[in-house]
Amino acid sequence: MTGSEQPYRQQMMYGGAWHDARDGGVFTSACPADATPLGTAPAGGAADATAAVDAAHGAFPAWSGLSAAARAVHLRRLVDALDARRDALARLITREEGKPLAESHNELRLTIDTFFWYAEEARRSYGDWIPDPLPGRRLVTLRQPVGVCAGIIPWNVPAAMIARKAAPALAAGCTMVLKPAEQTPLTALMVAEAFCAADMPPGVFNVVTGGEPAAIGDALLADPRVRKISFTGSTEVGRLLLRGAADQVKRTSMELGGNAPVILFADCNLDAAVAAVAALKFLNAGQACISANRIYVERAILQPVAERLTAHAAALKVGNGLQDGVTMGPLIEAGAVEKVERLVADALENGAAPLTGGGRLAGGDHAGGFFFQPTVLSQVRPDMRVVNEEVFGPVASLLPFDTEAEVIAAANDVPHGLAAYVFTGSLGRGIRVSERLETGMVGLNDVRIGATEAPFGGVKQSGMGREGGREGLDEYLETKLIAIGLDG
Repeated sequence: MTGSEQPYRQQMMYGGAWHDARDGGVFTSACPADATPLGTAPAGGAADATAAVDAAHGAFPAWSGLSAAARAVHLRRLVDALDARRDALARLITREEGKPLAESHNELRLTIDTFFWYAEEARRSYGDWIPDPLPGRRLVTLRQPVGVCAGIIPWNVPAAMIARKAAPALAAGCTMVLKPAEQTPLTALMVAEAFCAADMPPGVFNVVTGGEPAAIGDALLADPRVRKISFTGSTEVGRLLLRGAADQVKRTSMELGGNAPVILFADCNLDAAVAAVAALKFLNAGQACISANRIYVERAILQPVAERLTAHAAALKVGNGLQDGVTMGPLIEAGAVEKVERLVADALENGAAPLTGGGRLAGGDHAGGFFFQPTVLSQVRPDMRVVNEEVFGPVASLLPFDTEAEVIAAANDVPHGLAAYVFTGSLGRGIRVSERLETGMVGLNDVRIGATEAPFGGVKQSGMGREGGREGLDEYLETKLIAIGLDG
């Protein structure tokens, strides 16, 4: 921490007040670029989670009883409070998560925009007047908030993920208990400070931190007052949460792992396509669920694509995201580097060739950090682990194809189905391929598939439900039918 930065908030927040863990435990958050400790956070457990649910449950009647317009006023004050902390939050995201500062500022823009948009969208959560087949009766539907919700978020977009869950939930009239990732608790606590500064009613939004997430998750699953679980993270953890939620038939939203294919047809705009793929692949050092994982290239353009993508990777400046000129930061922790090393080693042992990169960076400016070289692999085969597992690192794997049918089958031949990308000069083929890909989202001649106004989510083992857009608001609303007899 530089001398100009103040110590970060190191208590959890629920019921509008700040708390240590019930048992006094703490855990340390450190910078992945140099392992510098940033501060500690409370190591909360089941008792802390229950106290936060108490607060959320107590706040629900008054909050849900407000009009959507009145809730919008509170959310707009939150937007102002977040905007006042924009620079401090961006620097903290870079220090705690590792991404370059420019990427952190982009995340803050999305975070603020999401709260602002849902403040207005909730005013349009209309019901229906249904034509009735029976005389003397009218059918009306209302949209009502689900209740107390739990949000469990990952570390790779630690502020925007709060907004993706809390903004629609609060706008709909729900209250929330948030469990941030153990790697990025301080970012969540600074966002919680903005909620307090905006005079959000106590208990509407609550944050419980913990170094061992299972105890908090189990408490949220077991509490019947928690009516919905919204989770973003690995498919493995998602399965556990779904099993636990089934006991009480809790509503769930699951945004799980991805293994995104990119398809480059020979008639695409080669320079623009490769530049877009490189930007996507190395964004946040490849640590994104929608990152390009399998890059299928029509054989006629395999060589020029490999040359261009290698040049993009080699030009990246890897280092501490607060340093000028850095365009790619570290991985989040030692285990992440080790996983990427294992996947690359497996590929190389089975015949893949490294065009650039291939190993970790250590020493000098990279001493103490968790850095991996931007890597491009050729001669990759479909049976390699680097193709069949989500890499979550800066490794681009090139696979040739010859026909449209062949590449669609290959792209769909994985359990996941979050995002896919298609580049072609033929609009007809682009639409045809997009329709046949088994994913929740497709970028056609573009990799920018995220927007507050648009639904985000996957199919197959990439999850269920949607965040963003009006669909994201629907996830926190129940539809109630009222049948009105006119003869009484």
